[in-house]
Amino acid sequence: MGVMGADLAERLGRQAKKFGVEILQAQEVKSVQKDERYFCVTTGDGSEYGAKAVLLATGARYRRLHVPGEDELIGINVHFCATCDGAFYKGKKVLVVGGGNSGLEEALFLTRFASQVDIVTHGEVSASQIVQQKVSEQKNMTVITHHAIKELRGEKQLDAVVVEDLKTGETKEWKYDGVFVFIGLTPNSDLGKNLAEADKFGFLVTDHGHMTSLPGLFSAGDVRAGSTKQAATAAGEGASA
Repeated sequence: MGVMGADLAERLGRQAKKFGVEILQAQEVKSVQKDERYFCVTTGDGSEYGAKAVLLATGARYRRLHVPGEDELIGINVHFCATCDGAFYKGKKVLVVGGGNSGLEEALFLTRFASQVDIVTHGEVSASQIVQQKVSEQKNMTVITHHAIKELRGEKQLDAVVVEDLKTGETKEWKYDGVFVFIGLTPNSDLGKNLAEADKFGFLVTDHGHMTSLPGLFSAGDVRAGSTKQAATAAGEGASA
């Protein structure tokens, strides 16, 4: 049996404490500033911490559809993690939103549980040919391109997915038991992107030592441009920094 991401993160925290790291629980960082020599980190309770170096490992969050009904159905019939919630849809019909590698790979994982897994994408499928080939070999998977979700209809449960055919302008209603959204990540980089260089998506750009364009400011994990978005490699990046 492998180790789940949350368990791995908890173990890494214990390992850090073993070497004298102090962890401040339930404390929000409000700002990071730098004078000529030192960084000043201000937290939500007004405390200030001085340091010669700062490592930003603030992660990223899943992008949402921003359509009516999404907020109300998150955690009920709208999900962002196939490994977390896929088992709830054993023998059911689900829709995966997103035509990139993550969307198709998560959709393939969902076939372990769901009887039918369909994929919808705003444009063409952008996943690698290897992943596309795996999807095409599945009898219970269909890929639908050039369709946009306009509404997730339902109050206490999902009743219908309202979509628009972007080629014809036709509006349709689809019936699914659940929707899994994989349309990318938005970095939690607000603390650093005004201090250092960020790419066009807001991820912090670093050198091979994981330092940003501002000397002394490092970045690791999902918030860093070019990261693999995996807990194990994020820990390695932090150690390298």
